[in-house]
Amino acid sequence: MNINIKPCTIEDLNTLQEISYETFNETFKDQNSPESMNDYLERAFNVKQLEKELSNISSQFFFVYFNNEVAGYLKVNTQDAQSENMGEDSLEIERIYIRGKFQKLGLGKYLINKAIEIAVEEKKSKIWLGVWEKNENAIAFYKKKGFVQAGTHSFYMGDEEQIDFIMIKSLVL
Repeated sequence: MNINIKPCTIEDLNTLQEISYETFNETFKDQNSPESMNDYLERAFNVKQLEKELSNISSQFFFVYFNNEVAGYLKVNTQDAQSENMGEDSLEIERIYIRGKFQKLGLGKYLINKAIEIAVEEKKSKIWLGVWEKNENAIAFYKKKGFVQAGTHSFYMGDEEQIDFIMIKSLVL
């Protein structure tokens, strides 16, 4: 079992877009209308949007490779790139997605650990994320990793408002 994590750069844009569509669709298509899914995918993962995110110095993307194949990715944010104002001492995990055929191999744990490593390097005292209230597997995974629910925020799929749990893990620096 060969697992590697590598930074994702602007040269990886097409791969990032492909895996973003695939993993988001796999995760949420059964609970949302095709119209809402298509609208969100086109808005969130179009080339211009991903270029903008990759160019933001307060965001970082990483691919996780399993046996030299891209299995998923991580996006973390600090400063004003955070989707909620959680303060200077926070790092956000905005996206953590593993392709379906690579799930249950422990790859999410590697990406969480990478995010924690970055937070510690940048002297952040907490790490946080938003997770859909109906994504029970993800919620259980984050709780197992020491995250606790600290609030909620709205997330829109098309015109439909959905609720994300805000989950936080305090770090010892």
